[in-house]
Amino acid sequence: MGAHVAGGSAIRGSRVGAGPMGESERGESAPRVRVGFWCANGHDTRIVFAHDVEVPETWDCPRCGLPAGQDQQNPPPPPRTEPYKTHLAYVRERRSDEDGAALLEEALQRLRARRGA
Repeated sequence: MGAHVAGGSAIRGSRVGAGPMGESERGESAPRVRVGFWCANGHDTRIVFAHDVEVPETWDCPRCGLPAGQDQQNPPPPPRTEPYKTHLAYVRERRSDEDGAALLEEALQRLRARRGA
């Protein structure tokens, strides 16, 4: 019997055409600009943008989530968080106690009329 030879590629884990890619194969990179953003906590974030795009005024800080601006001395203030409101709190913003009492009385009259009481 002959020697048993393993089949398959001599270079395992690679594919046809795999190899180091250089600028000649990929093409030239688009011109870029690096922009710094600073949040209220003093975190510095550098984002790379294409040279021909409009850079946003603010960027969310990847470390703390606060908005970050391009002026290191005057970063945007943290957003004001509104406390959780219940459904009743929203209703009270729209209606006065007198309006609520009138609506309740109207609903009770409809219920009584339906029941025949």
